[in-house]
Amino acid sequence: MSTDMIDAGNIVRVGRWSEMELHAQDKVQPAGAASRQSMRAFLSMLAETGDLVRIEEAVNLDYDVAACLAEADGGPALQFQDVKGSAAAALPIVGNLLNSLPRFALGMGSTTGEMQAALIAAIEQPLPHRIISTAPCQEQIISMPSLLDELPVPRFFEKEAGPYITAGAIVARDRVSGQTNLSIARLMPLGANRAFVGIAPNHHLALLARAALARGEKLDIAVCIGNHPAVLIAACLYLGFGDDELPIAGALLGEPLEVVRCTQSDLLVPAHCECVLEGTLDAGEPFVEGAVSEFHGMYENYGAGIVATFTRLTRRQDALFQVILPGYHPEHCLLGGVAIAAGLHRVVRNAVPSVREVAVGVGGAGRLHAVVALSAPRPGEARKAMFAVWAAVNLIKQVIVVDDDVDPWNPLEVERACATRSRPDRDHVVIAGVRADRSEPLERGGTITKLGVDATRREEDRDDWDPARPPAAALASARDILRRHKLI
Repeated sequence: MSTDMIDAGNIVRVGRWSEMELHAQDKVQPAGAASRQSMRAFLSMLAETGDLVRIEEAVNLDYDVAACLAEADGGPALQFQDVKGSAAAALPIVGNLLNSLPRFALGMGSTTGEMQAALIAAIEQPLPHRIISTAPCQEQIISMPSLLDELPVPRFFEKEAGPYITAGAIVARDRVSGQTNLSIARLMPLGANRAFVGIAPNHHLALLARAALARGEKLDIAVCIGNHPAVLIAACLYLGFGDDELPIAGALLGEPLEVVRCTQSDLLVPAHCECVLEGTLDAGEPFVEGAVSEFHGMYENYGAGIVATFTRLTRRQDALFQVILPGYHPEHCLLGGVAIAAGLHRVVRNAVPSVREVAVGVGGAGRLHAVVALSAPRPGEARKAMFAVWAAVNLIKQVIVVDDDVDPWNPLEVERACATRSRPDRDHVVIAGVRADRSEPLERGGTITKLGVDATRREEDRDDWDPARPPAAALASARDILRRHKLI
């Protein structure tokens, strides 16, 4: 992609991104009527806040889309209007939708401070979904779809064997037990209507596929692309085997999620998504993927995985194709991190009721590092919290425990707590030889060393822990002055 690809005549920037503006037009309006349960409704919200940019310049599916998303990593969501390299080029691509905590909060109708509590409440008080008979995601029906002809699937990174569908929320249900699963996995088209599906052997979708194989069957699946953030977040949760995540999406929305039955199976899918691939997953058909990017930003080679075959594609007439930039990029990291953190909060509070919040941020790739904030922890509770985290999620190898005056999502505040409240000889816990996940970048022989840091205050360490700052009244007066000068 050339450095001058985005020129003055071919880019529309909205709102607060106008300082980078080259040529302004009216606000971006996503195509079609938007139910509040659709990705389109969220795109409209981003447009209103100035966080959606439409790129009119032609881009290629091979690497150009990925490069633009990477260069705009922490910036606005991007909507690519003119995509080259596919028969499905008429479908615009959207990406970078959830690349910051404020975007997650916006998608959940919450604030960053209340977001974790809202997600926990949704897990614990799910709303049964509502089945409807007709849905936008079934406006057009295509039998035996050729994936690369019907969908604009980008190629992201140089060493990967092909392009990937990265924002597919997969619905599956065991025909005998009724156990249901909603999860996200990468799909690499293999030609015609077949695709490799990248799922770890211990993931619930893989368990369902193997159970079907044991009965001599294939597992019905539906890959839903272009979802409201509530659906994507629910799909990333770590729940019990067989727990249905779709009702949690409804609770995040504040109303029952509208679902529709697939055209070729009894699976229920979000009615207001953009596209649905209906097919089967065959745990008996292995395929060696080759090198693939991981959340830590490097390549892994996991060997053989399994293959899906799709017999139908349903979609909106004017569908938008959503992508999530994989590898070490904010949206990919935070989709895992926000969901994992909420689950860890629930686990840790069973061991240490004083937990206030848990963070699994981008610095630790949304999987490897956790920060736990405790309110007035008693002696030994910091270590108890560490072991609760390690027991709950294999991937977490570093746990830092802080007081509740520290924002666990703010890396500067966390580092300052480590610098001023932790004594390495007393407060660092190192445990060698712990079982590791296959995606841990440094595992050898299936194990890794874990590190815990107690960065909470100890009364015996200092006589005075009060922060040095101007009096509260002076700060309030200063804020008034700065507001009048439009500085805050």
